[in-house]
Amino acid sequence: MVSGRIDRTILLLTIGLSTIGIVMVYSSTSVSPETGTQSFYYLKRHLLTFFIGLVFLGVFINLDLSVIKKMAIPGLFFSFILLLLVFTNLGISAGGARRWLRLWPTAFQPSELAKLCMVLFLSWYMSRREYDPMNFLHMIIPVGVMGAFQLVFIKQPDFGAFMSLGALTFSMIYLSGTRLRYITIFGVALVPVIFYLIKEPYRWKRIISFLDPWKDPTGSGFQLIQSLIAFGSGGFTGIGLGESKQKLLYLPAIHNDFIFSLIGEELGFIGASVVVLLFLWFFLRGMAVARRTSDPFAYYLASGVSLMIAIQAVVNFCVSTGLAPTKGLPLPFISYGGSSLVVNMIATGILLNISKNSEYLLKPELRKKDILMEKKKAFIKVRLRSKMSCGAR
Repeated sequence: MVSGRIDRTILLLTIGLSTIGIVMVYSSTSVSPETGTQSFYYLKRHLLTFFIGLVFLGVFINLDLSVIKKMAIPGLFFSFILLLLVFTNLGISAGGARRWLRLWPTAFQPSELAKLCMVLFLSWYMSRREYDPMNFLHMIIPVGVMGAFQLVFIKQPDFGAFMSLGALTFSMIYLSGTRLRYITIFGVALVPVIFYLIKEPYRWKRIISFLDPWKDPTGSGFQLIQSLIAFGSGGFTGIGLGESKQKLLYLPAIHNDFIFSLIGEELGFIGASVVVLLFLWFFLRGMAVARRTSDPFAYYLASGVSLMIAIQAVVNFCVSTGLAPTKGLPLPFISYGGSSLVVNMIATGILLNISKNSEYLLKPELRKKDILMEKKKAFIKVRLRSKMSCGAR
């Protein structure tokens, strides 16, 4: 494909969300609650990873899409090896979990990269000519790969990554045209596994505190109660940027997993709504990029990247507002955390790469209805091949 112009709206949304993140990370960490002194420690590290992320974004915008496609299998193995390395001397334990690798200048969380590599692998796998979405057996490989990663997530343990990878994988499989009943079969089969996992005492406590946080206000329900207090204090317009009270040792991880609560407190309902709308706009724009391309690999990759960022954002919103149990997932582009920020920048670079190489954008004579007709013809051919193979058997 001949290169065109990138989707400037997606780029501006990425920069806008990242800027909000820089401001809110500074607001949440600028004053040490223990000593009351000014601190730029977290801001400096966040800015460093932001600029590293921008470099990766630029690299992936300019990579040939065929090169990115060739990364599918090596990237999958590489991310899996990194996940296993957390159990070696390179791994870092925190809060009873072992999810990070000790890398200069900060720690790296391989599960963030694993999700992007899974999207890349699924895009390659489902865009092959041999892949038949109507064939139940063709689901076994992607679900098996997902299961292998999830086993490592549970060992760490990282139940949030476990659930988000599952939602992402099945969403992409559904997009490929797989029958809903096939996905339902796998979903029902996973119910006993999920039930067994949530029976772990600390996970069960999270479920109970999610249903009734006031039952243990100083224990398992403390974090959710403090998050709700933050939103309540913010009201409609917020109490003012930098004026948060909850960041003063009341709400743990406020610069990371609960940064949306800080936005709700300082910027109010208006500020929180703007952030939600920006993510919605990003998702819709990403899916529009997917629809504009006639290349199956690019279509699945753009859709997968958009879903990956959107799913994580929705989970974070739900956790912060008490609509879902605590998962420990950062808010893309906004939360403090180098792994999430850099990986999401790479994902955005890939999305912008696809946008500038979209055939529909480059060829005005190629109408939208023509693209839809080509996709319809390809789908009919798949159905005919499936019926012929069934008749042969």
